[in-house]
Amino acid sequence: MPNKQNAKKALRQAIKRAALNKTRKFAFKNAVKATTKAQTAAEAKKLAMSAQQALDKAARHGTIKKKTASRKLSRLMKKVNKMTK
Repeated sequence: MPNKQNAKKALRQAIKRAALNKTRKFAFKNAVKATTKAQTAAEAKKLAMSAQQALDKAARHGTIKKKTASRKLSRLMKKVNKMTK
């Protein structure tokens, strides 16, 4: 347990940030999974948009890196485009 005031505050901030990161990561992972399990191409496209929003939000807030989000979205869109053919 930290003794100094600034260490206590840093611990509080770290706990709060970890919780936010966990929810954001959970959100984009679920969105990607839902998109890959979609039955129809139209449904997959709709879910891909929500997955893109979740990935962009996670990247914007620093939960994941920008290029990681881009790579995940690219791979997801490849799968969605395969479904439409």
